[in-house]
Amino acid sequence: MRAITYTQSGGPDVLTLGDRPTPEPGPGEVLVRLAFSGVNPTDWKSRTNADPGSGGKVPNQDGAGTVEAVGRGVDPVLVGERVWIWEAAYQRPHGTAAEYTVVPARQTVPLGAAPSFELGAALGIPFLTAHRCLTLAESVPDRIGPGSLAGRTVLVQGGAGAVGNAAIQLARWADATVIATVSGPEKAQLAAAAGADHVINYKAQDVVAEVTKIVPHGVEAIVEVSAAANSGVDAQVIGQHGAVAMYADDGGAEVTIPVRLQMTRNARWQFVLVYTEPVRAKEIGVEDVNAAVQDGAVRVGREAGLPLHVFPLAETAAAHQAVQDGAIGKVLIDVTA
Repeated sequence: MRAITYTQSGGPDVLTLGDRPTPEPGPGEVLVRLAFSGVNPTDWKSRTNADPGSGGKVPNQDGAGTVEAVGRGVDPVLVGERVWIWEAAYQRPHGTAAEYTVVPARQTVPLGAAPSFELGAALGIPFLTAHRCLTLAESVPDRIGPGSLAGRTVLVQGGAGAVGNAAIQLARWADATVIATVSGPEKAQLAAAAGADHVINYKAQDVVAEVTKIVPHGVEAIVEVSAAANSGVDAQVIGQHGAVAMYADDGGAEVTIPVRLQMTRNARWQFVLVYTEPVRAKEIGVEDVNAAVQDGAVRVGREAGLPLHVFPLAETAAAHQAVQDGAIGKVLIDVTA
């Protein structure tokens, strides 16, 4: 099969296209013929910092395609099923930047006939991260579905990013009021297209003042892309029993929190990384995200606030560089091109 591999950590130039044996599914595993692979910041960070192992590694966690074969203990009825994949490459050599990948069966989720493979490849890490961020507060339920966040307000810091977009779409599906912050007019249009009820340009407006106008008692959940820069704002607008969920790293920056103010509100500040979150929380996230997909509540493309940037498999290095450079929207690899 054609596959992208790397045998040493480094920049995008360590990624090479070549032939690799098609993996065989072992017990409890499935073989998936991929259509699209999704690229996330953790993919290029892992490529940069982690040892790929002696046999080399195929990068990328997320993808979508069709089940080609199953291993022992897996129901053969899955063969031919259209699926989306999550965490393909975490502590495993077989990522999704290849024509085929092997993953545990539980890490494939039925996509159904209607949703596109592009949508399936865009789910995974961004949507599971967003789900976790939206369900941490004591003032919200730990499941998301229609009506589950009715009467609650969510603040999405960085509403034009992939996780921000996912958080907006999931929160609106759950009937929350969504406030999103952005850095300019183009990103404001994307956040609004995703479904944000209110969009604040943090470079031109006072975020604390604007949020307070909308919800004087504070927000129940904050989805935070830059905690080091925004902790002062978050501390002022988080509501009673609310949670600030920090899912991104500002390059080793540290967060300062006013203790007494947060004690008074019984606020929760929590870090989020999908790979190491509790197993049950991850299972719930997969179930809820897929329910949103089947309900038609999740979309991709500019009209959904998430422009797609599609690269052929041979240009995976350029796709990684695009994510590393902060591409606005979602970067995908067309494995079939």
